[in-house]
Amino acid sequence: MRIALVGPPGSGKGTQGELLGHKLSVPHISSGDLLREATRSGTPWGSKAKDYMDRGQLVPDELVLELIKERVSRSDCRGGFLLDGFPRNPDQALALGRVLNGAGLDHVIAIEVAEQSIVERLSGRRTCRGCGRLYHVTFNPPRRAGRCNVCSSELYVRDDDREDTVRERLQVYRRQTEPLMGFYADAGLLRRVDGSGSPEQVTTRILAIVGAGR
Repeated sequence: MRIALVGPPGSGKGTQGELLGHKLSVPHISSGDLLREATRSGTPWGSKAKDYMDRGQLVPDELVLELIKERVSRSDCRGGFLLDGFPRNPDQALALGRVLNGAGLDHVIAIEVAEQSIVERLSGRRTCRGCGRLYHVTFNPPRRAGRCNVCSSELYVRDDDREDTVRERLQVYRRQTEPLMGFYADAGLLRRVDGSGSPEQVTTRILAIVGAGR
């Protein structure tokens, strides 16, 4: 089963990718993880991606597509895969279709969460300056306020997690991604799912939607 997960920042795409990958026995492929893996491994494509990332520039679609093409060609993807973070617009969706050699996607899962819930999720996150461990002031608070459970380093709010930044990211997402939703809806592939509740509840909803409930 070939699935793409789409949704705004904080909607839980990464968490669902991991949970669904386990349930469906297919790899979870995050475009961000692919880029980081490629830059660490020093492959030719990774070296090119690193040049852009070191300059603070977006990695071109063509490069990301080459990384995805290589990843989905591996033997563990024969039974399918879960894409997370790509595509983000209709042009990328068309290019992805070419990369998949006509095999295409079976489902595009749009995880929908109310904006205020996303703001609360992301603005409540705290990151350890020492080891990078993540906490949440409501859902996963540290044992000692402002300090990491593991290394006792200070916890801080990343710029990306500040409320004003989160709201701006959501506006950008809507502008960029609404056309993608229309593209996949026209293709009969879009499946909308309620992203509220526990991760396990959302996973159950998705499995029911794609006909793999278990």
